[in-house]
Amino acid sequence: MRLLLTVAALLALPTLASAQQIAPPGAEACTGCHGALPTAMPSLAQLKRGEIVAAMAAFRSGAREATVMDRVAKGFSEAETEAIADWFAAQERKQ
Repeated sequence: MRLLLTVAALLALPTLASAQQIAPPGAEACTGCHGALPTAMPSLAQLKRGEIVAAMAAFRSGAREATVMDRVAKGFSEAETEAIADWFAAQERKQ
């Protein structure tokens, strides 16, 4: 599963070309579905850090229903989730 997410993330890297800092481990996997460009999935760029951390905790605990994110969230530690949230909060959202 992680290999699939990594491949998807590598395909999405052009959407991150304007990033000012290097993405923490795991963040590229998120961009496969939640990239900087608008898609069917919401962009995580410029969301508040706390919103991302809270959503991931809710997915991890089962408090928030999901088709895939509940399993994805369980793959990240709290520290990894916080680093990813910090990075996405600093990204520029494309219109």
